[in-house]
Amino acid sequence: MMELYGTKGCPYTKELRESLLWDGKEFVEYDVEEDKEALKRLIALTGGGTVPVLVEDGRVIQVGISGRGCIVALPSSRENGALS
Repeated sequence: MMELYGTKGCPYTKELRESLLWDGKEFVEYDVEEDKEALKRLIALTGGGTVPVLVEDGRVIQVGISGRGCIVALPSSRENGALS
């Protein structure tokens, strides 16, 4: 099954979600602004914080859509709840 990493406010996440739904693809969606574990997985997979990201069988198959994406604010190492 595919995994879609994105955010509610990113229009490109919405565009990719709608494309997947239109094509009848099954996927699980993670909002990396609300789900810190999903954000950790996103960073481990891509090394950055651009969404949307589409993952299949543990491999990144797409970052952004049509060359566009949104940047997610990554926590600094000094903030509470940091990823390090």
